[in-house]
Amino acid sequence: MAPLLYLITPADPDPEKFPRQLMAVLTGPEVAAMLVRRGEMGEDRYEDLATKLVQIGQAAGTAVLVENDAALAKRIGADGVHVTGGGTKALREAIARIKPDGIVGVGNIRSRHDAMSFGEMDVDYVLFGPLGGEPDPQAAELAQWWAETFEVPSVHSDPANMPANVAASGAEFIALSDCIWTSADPIAALAEFDQAAKAPA
Repeated sequence: MAPLLYLITPADPDPEKFPRQLMAVLTGPEVAAMLVRRGEMGEDRYEDLATKLVQIGQAAGTAVLVENDAALAKRIGADGVHVTGGGTKALREAIARIKPDGIVGVGNIRSRHDAMSFGEMDVDYVLFGPLGGEPDPQAAELAQWWAETFEVPSVHSDPANMPANVAASGAEFIALSDCIWTSADPIAALAEFDQAAKAPA
């Protein structure tokens, strides 16, 4: 089965221009889920941006998650929360707030032990690799191991991803971030990844 697309927004996008750009990108291939990345934004700025992007994403049929803030997710009607910090305590608190109606994903996984510790909890997916910046050389191997071994879906994130490598890890979702937003044409870049994901193995 072809991996689904999981879109990660830039760390600190222009709050005026980015919503329009995202709207255009989401008119292309189907994006199953999207994470509104926190970056260095303060609480008010992040909430304002996330509120706009949740509306845009959901209108396009995309499940939209916020980063590390389950209370915000509930407040603005996001589909869930992606936990990258705080360990099992933060994850447990997010699950208590969001489940069973919302989605809880977990990332910032450095080892098989971390993955299994988080995966034993009531999470909807585990994400291997960073949300942006430099790729993690271990991420593809961990995502492949997880996909072959466990039922909880895996997401493979490689910020510098190339379309030719899109299905290499065997993960159920391929996360796309910097490789889309640094492209001269993000709409065309997303379409290229979609075609690569659907190509016969």
